[in-house]
Amino acid sequence: MGVEELGTDAEGNAKAAVKPGKRESVFHRLYVGTGAFDVVGKRKRWYVFFGALVLVCLASMIIRGFNLGIEFEGGTQIQMPANGTHGVITEQQAKDSFEKALGRPAAEAQKVGTGAASTIQIRTDTLNAADVAKVKQGLFQDLGPKGTNGQPSVQAISDSAVSASWGGEISQKALIALGVFLVAVVIFLAIYFDLRMAAAALVSLLHDILVTAGVYSLIGFEVTPATVIGLLTILGFSLYDTVVVFDKVRENTRGLLGLTRRTYGEAANLALNQTLMRSFNTAFIALLPILGLLIVGYVLLGSGTLQDLALVQLTGTLVGVLSSVALATPLLVDFKMRDPKYAQQAERVRQRRVSQERKAAGEEDFDASDDDALAKELRKEKAYAAAASVPARIQKQRPSGKPAGKRKR
Repeated sequence: MGVEELGTDAEGNAKAAVKPGKRESVFHRLYVGTGAFDVVGKRKRWYVFFGALVLVCLASMIIRGFNLGIEFEGGTQIQMPANGTHGVITEQQAKDSFEKALGRPAAEAQKVGTGAASTIQIRTDTLNAADVAKVKQGLFQDLGPKGTNGQPSVQAISDSAVSASWGGEISQKALIALGVFLVAVVIFLAIYFDLRMAAAALVSLLHDILVTAGVYSLIGFEVTPATVIGLLTILGFSLYDTVVVFDKVRENTRGLLGLTRRTYGEAANLALNQTLMRSFNTAFIALLPILGLLIVGYVLLGSGTLQDLALVQLTGTLVGVLSSVALATPLLVDFKMRDPKYAQQAERVRQRRVSQERKAAGEEDFDASDDDALAKELRKEKAYAAAASVPARIQKQRPSGKPAGKRKR
């Protein structure tokens, strides 16, 4: 029978199906964790979904590429106060003034900070000294940014050159750190669990990296060094969620090869359901500070490092919790079922259920490989043997002619 039909209780025993007309709600099934959601049984559908998602992300990364920040491509950054002689300076005004001065548009203009401390940052390709001076003069004449003394000044406009090699070094060190992290994860999981669990967790982590990077490529988020750092931080969360599920799977499958109550896939699906609400709650709690960073970084302080960190962590957390639930555990089940021991145990479970169906239909068919049936037969034999060893009671014969009854005193 399917997991959805019967379900199981907290100890892993089969429980009766819900009575017609009293269907449990989705939230009740989430909190109870009775195995009502057959994620492992429908794993092929999840494989198709994750496979299509990875293909779309890879295609986007190859065709569209990434919106690399100035730290990776190199260029010139011009910064000025957002308060001018005509009021607050907007990003579009800054871009229009830049294009007016050089005859070509700027790559990007963004506002950073709030209130009197807010600034406008203009990013463009590398400019020579003459072009920088021309842009500064144009910005001063058009917008009149005010300095610290409250008066318009050309000195209030600053510039800086960024080399592309700096972003390349950041990327190289991040890739090295990623490789070391993945190797350490495989070694740890292989020791703590086993190689199959380590392989499933590694595939899930690689999926999270590819999909998060693909989302940045699809949507066009700017990739900065803060994005690379944030990408490394989300791997820890994804790994934590996967380890929690795998630990419950190991608990539910301890001694499973000697039992015929459920298969490895059903025991893993039960563990998944029992930790499902914990995974969702953990993701929800983790998203709260990330949303706080996003609000503070974008709404209050403007685009900057906080926003870049929040964007990659928000994307990675959502992808990580989905993969740990619907990808890592189904992969683990497929890896385990390649082992002949688990395949044979699954066949014994199937035979036991067929035998139970025959008994329910009124057909007696004893199966020596069925644990319950064998124990029942042994109990019967012991009862018969005990009954046979008790001597029969022989009533004492009374003399003829004497009536039976109590003796008179």
